[in-house]
Amino acid sequence: MALIIVSNRLPFRIAETISGYQMIPSIGGLATGLGSFYMDYKAEWIGWPGEIEKNEKVVDLLAKHNCFPIFLPRKLVRGYYRGFSNKTIWPLFHGFTTYAVFSRSDWESYREVNSLFADKVEEMAKPGDKIWIHDYHLMLLPKMLRERNLGISIGFFLHIPFPSYDIFRLLPWRKKLIEGILGADLIGFHTYDYAQSFLEAVARIMGYENKVDLIEVGERLVQVDVFPMGIDFERFSKTADSSEVKEEVERIKRRVGKRRIILSMSRLDYTKGPLHHLMAFEGLLKNHPEWREKVTYIFVVSPSREEVEHYSQLKAKIDGTIGKINGKYGILGWVPVWYMYRYLDFRELVALYSVADVALILPISDGMNLMAKEYLASMNHLEGALVISETAGAAKELLEAFKVNPNNIEEVSETIDRALKMEKDELRRRNKAMRERIKKFNVRYWADSFLNRLDEVVERTKDLEIKILSNKIRDEIIEAYRRARNPLLILDYDGTLVPIVDEPKKAKPTEGVKRLLSKLSKRGKVVVISGRDRFSLDDWLGDLEVTLVAEHGGWTKIGGKWRTTAPIDISWKNMIRPLLNLFVRRIPGSFVEEKDFSLAWHYRKADLRIAREAVREIVHALMNLTAGINVIVLAGKMVVEVKQAGINKGNFFRSIANEGWDFILAAGDDAADESLFSALPDQAYSLRIGYAATSARYSLRRREDLIDLLEKLAGG
Repeated sequence: MALIIVSNRLPFRIAETISGYQMIPSIGGLATGLGSFYMDYKAEWIGWPGEIEKNEKVVDLLAKHNCFPIFLPRKLVRGYYRGFSNKTIWPLFHGFTTYAVFSRSDWESYREVNSLFADKVEEMAKPGDKIWIHDYHLMLLPKMLRERNLGISIGFFLHIPFPSYDIFRLLPWRKKLIEGILGADLIGFHTYDYAQSFLEAVARIMGYENKVDLIEVGERLVQVDVFPMGIDFERFSKTADSSEVKEEVERIKRRVGKRRIILSMSRLDYTKGPLHHLMAFEGLLKNHPEWREKVTYIFVVSPSREEVEHYSQLKAKIDGTIGKINGKYGILGWVPVWYMYRYLDFRELVALYSVADVALILPISDGMNLMAKEYLASMNHLEGALVISETAGAAKELLEAFKVNPNNIEEVSETIDRALKMEKDELRRRNKAMRERIKKFNVRYWADSFLNRLDEVVERTKDLEIKILSNKIRDEIIEAYRRARNPLLILDYDGTLVPIVDEPKKAKPTEGVKRLLSKLSKRGKVVVISGRDRFSLDDWLGDLEVTLVAEHGGWTKIGGKWRTTAPIDISWKNMIRPLLNLFVRRIPGSFVEEKDFSLAWHYRKADLRIAREAVREIVHALMNLTAGINVIVLAGKMVVEVKQAGINKGNFFRSIANEGWDFILAAGDDAADESLFSALPDQAYSLRIGYAATSARYSLRRREDLIDLLEKLAGG
C-alpha cells in the first residue's frame, strides 16, 4: 500500500537555465516540512511544478525524486491559482472579506483543475493506497476521488484557517466545497477553533450533526480532528551550530555592531501583517527613545503574487513606510530598518534566526506559522524572545511566548520593549520549555499522527460496514420470524417508524405505517416504545392493537389502559425548569417539553450555531445541578432531556423478558435505544439505524431500510 501526497505545489519547482532544467526547493511550510522526509515514507508526490511547459525531461528529472507533475495551461493557472485560490479563498478564509472576488469563470477553472488532479491520482493509485490531499487549492478533490470508487483511503488537511460560518456563507459555492472536503475519510486542521468552524458549517449547510467530531455522511463516517503541524527540529538546531551559519552570524554582527537585533520575516501578504510589524517598531522608537541607535530591525519580505493588485499596493506601502522610518530616525552610521526583499537560502535563514534577540511575528490571521517554531529550534543559546500574534495557530502551543493582539500597536511596542529587557534566566526558562515541546511534536510526529489516525478511521468504517445488515442476515430474520410462534417486535418511534421533524407535534404516522403495524400485530406482539408523552402516542396509534410505551418506559398501555412503571417523582422539576427556561429565552426557536417523568429542551428549530454552543453549557450546568438527585441527563438528537432515573427502554424489556418469546427484533436510531439493545438476549435481532458506535448486532443505513424489512415480515 503506497502513500500518495497531493498538493498544489511539488516540493521542488523547476527553473529553466542556460545549462538546462534546475530543481529548486519550494518555499512554504508544507513543502519544507513534508519535503524534508517524504522519501522516508517512499511516498509519491503529485503537484504542479510551476509555470513551465510540459516536457519529458522535466518529468524524468522529477521522477527521480518520486515527484509526478501536473502541467497546467496558463489560462487555467490564471483562473484556478491566481483567481479562485488566491483572490477568493485566501482572503475570505483569512477574514479579509472586502478583498474577496467571486468570479464564475475562476470557479470553473478551479473545478477543472481539481478534476485534472483527480485524473492523475486515478492513473497512479491502486486499491488500498492512502491519498493525502493538502490545502485550499484542492478542496473538491476528495469527493471527486470518492466518486471514482478507487478503493483508497483519503485524508485531507487544510493549512489555512477555516472561517466562521458568517464569513464562509458569503461564498456562492460554499456547499460544493463542503461536499468536496467531506469526500475524505479524515479531515485535519491545525487548531480546535478551525475544526469547530468547519463542523458548524457542515451542520448549517448540510444538516449533518457530529458525535465527538465524527460525521455520518451517507453510508460513511468522516472524522474531523486537530493536528498542529511541527517542523524538522533537528535540521534547524544542527544547522545553527554549523560553521557555515556561524560565519554568516559573524558577518551580520559586523554589519550591525553591538546593537540588539529584532527580526521579522514574512511573505508579501496582507494576512501576515507586514505594516503592523513596521508600525510596532516605529512605536518602539517613538515611545522608547533609549532604544534609538541601539537596535536594528531586520525586516525580510519574500516576494509573492506581485501581479495581484492588493499585493502590489502592499509592496508600495511597505517601501514607503520603511523609507519614512529610516528617514525620520536614521542617522549617519545607523539605519533603523535593514530591509531585504528577496528569498533567503537555508543558511541565511538559520543565521538570522540564531542572531535575533527578538523575533517579531505578527500575522493578522494565520493557519499555523512555522517561522515561530523555526526561530525557537535555531536558537540553541536560549536567549532570544519570541513575540507572536495571538491569532497565529502556533500561539496555541507556544504558551511561554510573548503573545499580543497585532491590531494593538501600542501593546506590541511595549511588549518588544519588555522582551528586550527581560532577564536571560527567564528567557532561557521560557525557551527551554517551548523547544522541548516542538522537538517532541515535530513534523514527523505530525505526519505519523495524521496517517495513523487515517488508518483508524478507515478501520472503524469497515467495522461498521461489517455490521450493516446484509441480504443474507435479512433473509435469516425473515425466515426466523416466519417460523416463530411467539414473536416480539420492539420499535422506536421518532427516526425509526417516522422521520425526525422540526416540531414534535408534526410527527404523525402515515397511513402506510399504521397499516404496517396493524398487519404485524396480527402475527405477534408489537411494542412501540418512545420518548413521547402518552397522549401523543395514544392520539396517533391508540386505535391499533399494539402495546404503547411512552416516556422511554415510564408509561405502558396494555389492554386499553395506561399504567406507570414506577412512581412519578416531580420534586426535582422545580429545580431544573428555571434553568431550561433560561436557555429558551437565550436561544430563540428552542422550547421546553414537559412530560410526567422528564423535562426536555428541544433546539431543532433554533439557530444551530448558537444552539450547539449552548448544548455544552446546558449539559455541564445540568450535570452539576442534578448531582446527588435521582435523575439522569441525556443528550439526544436536537434535544437535551432530564429524566427520572431507572426509566429506560432496557428496564421495560426486562419487565416482559420472561414471556416465552421465540423471536425478538428491536429497532431504534439514537442513544436512548442503547439500553434496550444491551438488555436483549444474544439471539435477539437488534438494529440501529445510521452509522454509529452501538450495542446493536446490526446497523441499517436508512430508516427506509427498516420499513422495507418490516413490510417483508408483514407480507410473510
